Amino acid sequence: MNGVINLFKPRGMTSHDAVSHLRKILKIKKIGHIGTLDPNATGVLPLCIGKATRIVEYLVDLDKEYVGELTLGIRTDTQDMDGKVISTSEKKVDENQIHSIMEKYQGNLSQLPPMYSALKHKGKKLYELAREGKNVERQPRNIKIYDQKIIDIQDCNSIIFYVKCSRGTYIRTLCDDIGMELGTFGYMSYLIRTGVGDFKINDSYSIEYIKKLGKEKFENILIPMDVALGHLDEIVVEEKNYDKLINGNIIKVNSQNGERANKSLRVYCNNKFIGIGKIIMKDSNFYVKMDKVLVI
Repeated sequence: MNGVINLFKPRGMTSHDAVSHLRKILKIKKIGHIGTLDPNATGVLPLCIGKATRIVEYLVDLDKEYVGELTLGIRTDTQDMDGKVISTSEKKVDENQIHSIMEKYQGNLSQLPPMYSALKHKGKKLYELAREGKNVERQPRNIKIYDQKIIDIQDCNSIIFYVKCSRGTYIRTLCDDIGMELGTFGYMSYLIRTGVGDFKINDSYSIEYIKKLGKEKFENILIPMDVALGHLDEIVVEEKNYDKLINGNIIKVNSQNGERANKSLRVYCNNKFIGIGKIIMKDSNFYVKMDKVLVI
């Protein structure tokens, strides 16, 4: 059993817990998730199963989509609904202010990772240090907001919003930053991940559904590896080169492929997906070299 399942993770469950549930249901050890989803968030959590665990590195950088709620007037130590309230404000803001400030959070931005995160400092996770009452220096990280829009504003206090962003973006930090820029405070009071690349929430499956479906029928909803890698270009090679490629040899290809040099590609041979490779240049010629042989 090899492929990717578009799982819907419920609130209150860690990403690791979700993996554990699937391991028990399917009786398969090799399962890994793509992009950690916090316990208090729900939504899309793609899981790679079997040989597909070898393609995780090609999926973790996919863009993420969320619908969240920003509640104003309160700041928490974790920047979300599970944290301890550390500051409050009675300041009122109007809708024009909200629209004006939120419109600024588009494109390339610099974001300071929160203390309550799984990032590490000298080998220790930041949230572990935060629980000890420690606050260490962190370096801002470059993120990108591809799209962001306000869905609804309730009493100029609760803002429902949609955001499409790059890997490594903390939505709760976004909420905290917006609250501060509005001259008040804010925290993330709700979050659902609606998409990871082409994995959309409308096509996701709950753990309960998978459990009822059973291992025998599970493969019917399993996404083949090459389909999951649809964001990568493909290259088709002649059948005679099959053995050479899967045994680690390089094969010469048309020079027109030079423009795709050093980009990861889905490699097909004899109408079959055989893995991920790259176009490399050697002695002024172009060749295909396999990075991951994934023949089932």
